[in-house]
Amino acid sequence: MAEQRHFEGGAIVVASHNAGKVREFVELLAPLGAEARSAAELGLAEPAETGKTFRANAEIKAGAAARASGLAALADDSGLQASALGGEPGIYSARWAGRRRDFGRAMERLEREIGDDEDRRARFVCALALAWPDGHCETFEGVVQGSLVWPPRGENGFGYDPVFVPRGGDLTFAEMEPAEKDAISHRAVAFRQLIAACFTDG
Repeated sequence: MAEQRHFEGGAIVVASHNAGKVREFVELLAPLGAEARSAAELGLAEPAETGKTFRANAEIKAGAAARASGLAALADDSGLQASALGGEPGIYSARWAGRRRDFGRAMERLEREIGDDEDRRARFVCALALAWPDGHCETFEGVVQGSLVWPPRGENGFGYDPVFVPRGGDLTFAEMEPAEKDAISHRAVAFRQLIAACFTDG
């Protein structure tokens, strides 16, 4: 196994065109002294997400952005897995929202497909990949268990946040203040692993 590589500072590309996701990453990266630039800001194309897992898709996106920009690039692939649907929408979470990223429609589909099933368990998964232009990549995965509620609640967050309550809580991700969500989210769990491995000297 190749030795883990540390990020040595400077600019880092956040390989996402999702404004909400970019905001979360910029806030998470700020204390680390990394100059975050979004893929949209740099005019980078979005690669086809042809992987069959969150990890594979995160590595595809990070690798493409690193090669195109000549900079280290950070990408995630994340999604919601509903127990009653056998883990769907999973890697297709964003695709359920369609080209217009209409997550209101995606949440309606989620509720419709679960129907009368009493199993409301769900989890958010985030695979986080940090890639360099030479092809090296470090990947980490974070998971938050919880349950689904209906109707959607809250105005913060993005994606499926209005219908997801993390285990042990009463508020949906969308009802939480951003800093509160950022402290416990699946993305934060993966990010803590990334910091420990790639930003902190052992």
